[in-house]
Amino acid sequence: MRMMDNVFKEMLAEVPAEISAEMDLSFAIASRLDRLIKEKGLSKKEFAEAIGKRPSEVTKWLSGQHNFTLRTIAMLSTFFNETLVTVP
Repeated sequence: MRMMDNVFKEMLAEVPAEISAEMDLSFAIASRLDRLIKEKGLSKKEFAEAIGKRPSEVTKWLSGQHNFTLRTIAMLSTFFNETLVTVP
């Protein structure tokens, strides 16, 4: 198992910093979105219907691998009346 850990660490070290930062942001947005959906007491299907999207699209957003557009982030922020992303 230790060898696998070393191989994994080596692979992560080869990932460019900007890709790593992008993935961190994507997962942070997905996590925040998931919390907001749960706080509102909505299922994924109910949430998707409320914003006019397909449940499969919401599932993709929550996977942490979706490249959110500013338009989508603004729409979600407006829907929840909460900030999804803060720019210092």
